Amino acid sequence: MHSDQRCAPEDVAPTAEREEYDASPVAARDVIVEIHDMVKKFGVVTALDKVNIQVLRGEILGLIGENGSGKSTLTSIIAGIQPPTSGQMLFAGQPWKPSSMTDALNKGVGMIVQENGVIAGISIAENIALGDYDKYGKFGFLNKAKLVEMATAALHSIGVDDIDPSLPAFTLNLQDRKIIEIAKVWAKQPELFVVDETTTAVSQRGRQILYTLMEQQRAAGKSVIFISHDIDEVMSVCTRLTVLRDGSVVRSLDKADFSLDTIKQLMIGRELKGDYYRSDFDGSSSDEVVLSARDLVGHSLDGVSLELHKGEILGIGGMSHCGMHPLGKVLFGFLAPTGGEVVTADGTRINSVTTAMRNAIGYVSKDRDTEALLLRAPIRDNIVSAGIDKIAKFGLIWPGVERTYAKKQVEDFQIKCTSDEQLVNQLSGGNKQKVVFGKWVGAESRIMILDCPTRGIDIGVKQAMYQLMYRLKQEGVSIIMISEELTELIGMSDRLLIMKDGKIAKEFRRSESLTEAQIIDYMV
Repeated sequence: MHSDQRCAPEDVAPTAEREEYDASPVAARDVIVEIHDMVKKFGVVTALDKVNIQVLRGEILGLIGENGSGKSTLTSIIAGIQPPTSGQMLFAGQPWKPSSMTDALNKGVGMIVQENGVIAGISIAENIALGDYDKYGKFGFLNKAKLVEMATAALHSIGVDDIDPSLPAFTLNLQDRKIIEIAKVWAKQPELFVVDETTTAVSQRGRQILYTLMEQQRAAGKSVIFISHDIDEVMSVCTRLTVLRDGSVVRSLDKADFSLDTIKQLMIGRELKGDYYRSDFDGSSSDEVVLSARDLVGHSLDGVSLELHKGEILGIGGMSHCGMHPLGKVLFGFLAPTGGEVVTADGTRINSVTTAMRNAIGYVSKDRDTEALLLRAPIRDNIVSAGIDKIAKFGLIWPGVERTYAKKQVEDFQIKCTSDEQLVNQLSGGNKQKVVFGKWVGAESRIMILDCPTRGIDIGVKQAMYQLMYRLKQEGVSIIMISEELTELIGMSDRLLIMKDGKIAKEFRRSESLTEAQIIDYMV
């Protein structure tokens, strides 16, 4: 595999027909949003540094850059989530100062946020109506029938008819929660539709829904801002592209100027050095089995058995609902199977997270914000949480030892932060993921279960993660990598198990000749 190979979620490309892109000069076309000298500071950190951007009517503008480049910060300001430190915004030629995300949505700017934007404890219909409750009741009482009718119509408007809006939101998985967010925003028919890293969090169906809606928005003379770390996806979907780096606009490109190598170099300001995926095709590992699953049933699993060897990268792939994500949680003891068992080399049965951690097993969740991190806690507390046994003496954690432990992971993983006391919710997606990895690597985990480990992170951080995984393999760490990205599974796995309908459908060995086409036949 070479460094110019790219990961595309489930290798899905937009299929909606596209009109010829209008490449006329910006000055000759309508502008929906103008940003002038935008600055945003978080304490001493400058997230945006005099950013100037125009969004045109009838375009899909891609924002791309490494984690921490300012993409999400910029769009969150446009969408009313937070105010700028200084600078001016215009929307449809008028000063734009939304007081909240709801205010912005009601006035024409709707955003699908990168992380979970659904409240689990209320119904799906109540989530879709959030901010508009006064339309669906009186004297503090909601008209549930009217709510459900509205939510059903909102879901139908994006082509979804198999979700019951009367159900609690917690009954939905991560992918379907994103579909609820999409329906909520789309129901308002915004003039500007902002999509922040959403395609990495949804299934193939969800991606196609988004691609179709974005194309409808563009065809109607409205606008889209699309953020994605997948360069192939951005080049396919977007009509214009703006690259940010370290809080500043580096360059904007028209469709005719899109080039993979140009975009990469603009993003990171340097050439990627070293291998992207693994360069070897040996695929060998020890005969020693460190973890076994036997006849697992329940949580969408239907008799799954597997063995993980010492120093092996075992890839697990398939469609989103094939059972691979629950499998990762069962292997870590987070979910209990209704049948079967998970055991270590010495026969210890993994039936809880505590038991897994005591046996040096770590788990990186696909849903990092709710299952892997304490967002309102400092980086240090998050990193230390998995390694308390390593630093505690006589039941006490000494502050100096704790600081040294956390500092090492911050430095080793090059986490961009003001200090290890910075709250995790202030970090970019890629730096959050580095904290999760640092937590488990610091705890000296000998088995790592990684569920979509590169979801929502940029090409530079992805390369660093792949290189880390290969280094851990060489050190004898055993890795299970669950992913919806076939290219990274092919690029990194010693063995690859493909799942379908809760079962293992096929096993592939590492090979230079292995292709996505060979694998897909066993997925669908």
